[in-house]
Amino acid sequence: MASNTLAAEGLHLSGNKPAWQDADRWMFVFMAGLFLLIVLTGFIPSSIGKIAAVQSGERAPFLTVLHVHAFLMGTWILLLLTQASLVATKHGAIHQRLGMSSMVLMPAMVATGFLLVPANFGLVWGLDPSNVPSEVIAQRKEIISNIALAQIRTGILFPIIVSLALYFRKKDLGTHKRLMILATVIPIPAALDRISWLPNTMPFNPIAPNLYVLLLIFPLFAYDLLRHRTIPRAYMIWGAVWAPSAIVVYMLWGSSWWLSIAPKIMGVESW
Repeated sequence: MASNTLAAEGLHLSGNKPAWQDADRWMFVFMAGLFLLIVLTGFIPSSIGKIAAVQSGERAPFLTVLHVHAFLMGTWILLLLTQASLVATKHGAIHQRLGMSSMVLMPAMVATGFLLVPANFGLVWGLDPSNVPSEVIAQRKEIISNIALAQIRTGILFPIIVSLALYFRKKDLGTHKRLMILATVIPIPAALDRISWLPNTMPFNPIAPNLYVLLLIFPLFAYDLLRHRTIPRAYMIWGAVWAPSAIVVYMLWGSSWWLSIAPKIMGVESW
């Protein structure tokens, strides 16, 4: 059984030690660390600026659900890095016990995310026309409606991929760990969009965030391709749901149908 698992991972035995073992373990630590770096780079400067705006009265205070969602997302990134590090340092038993927390953390993240979307709609639709120009309000309504497409997509894809990763945790460790990375990259555009020096197409269209996602997974994909000489099935599974959803979001982005239906879905008045 152990030999079969190693073969499935593309690990070739040299004595008693797989030749790729050390590099493989630390590659996943690198990916998790990269995600953490992007989240910190995107959210810390953005949050500092928004906190200053709240203190000066230029914007409304943060919603409680936003604080909760941000805490849960940060916890998930740290958990991913911790789990990858535990495997890299050969603490598999702790990794398995700690991994059970993802079964609670993931649905909590999704639930707060879906609560946050209509809450943001309520803020935008509640802007006072006597204080904010009507054209600015209309622009913000269009932006929040389009961004909701990306948020809904994330809220659907993230639990699907995480659930599949958990399903494979005892059947195929290689697929399990790759799907955990591929699941986590799905909400990363929320941080990327806040990095002002990165070229971006938002909020006009979602092309740039999708390209950045592909760029982020490229190091792991290239490593796997060089190591296996084939594409591990985790990428096939992920691509089968990620790519079609990207096309759907792109087609709906800014469309008159979506802009008219979004307020109804979110429980606010039509334009």
